[in-house]
Amino acid sequence: MSFIRSTFGIRSFLGSRSRVLSQIGGRNMCNKPQEVKAEPAPAPAPPAADAARGFRVPGHKPSEWDKKMLLWAGRFKSADQIPETISFEMLDAARNNLRVKACYVMIVLTLGACVVMVVMGKKAAGRHESLTSWNLEKKAKWREEMQKEKEAIVEKTQ
Repeated sequence: MSFIRSTFGIRSFLGSRSRVLSQIGGRNMCNKPQEVKAEPAPAPAPPAADAARGFRVPGHKPSEWDKKMLLWAGRFKSADQIPETISFEMLDAARNNLRVKACYVMIVLTLGACVVMVVMGKKAAGRHESLTSWNLEKKAKWREEMQKEKEAIVEKTQ
């Protein structure tokens, strides 16, 4: 039976990949020994003249809106403390902070609106008002109007 399985099985069609399939089929999926990465030696520092000439810290000159975002995010206490150029990472972090704060505000507003709707629904239930009764009244009113229009048309034709 094992001869038929090995001869006609899918492993014979895949050839060299049959070993991989047999490992996947069993419990030994990862037989590879763990490699320990050695810490690389620190690179020597470049000369100061080359660094000043070829390397420039990427910065961004913040607009007034960016300055407001940095203040609202709590990165700086006042607009005077904001430097002329800031990193893109600092601006992104401030924007993300404001996004999170905006999400918290929306969550609070949603929960507040839910509470208001529950209170309004309970008051309406106390007055015996419901959407079903409103719809029945509206349809009765429409039927009445249609009946009056039909009567007006009949009176005009006579």
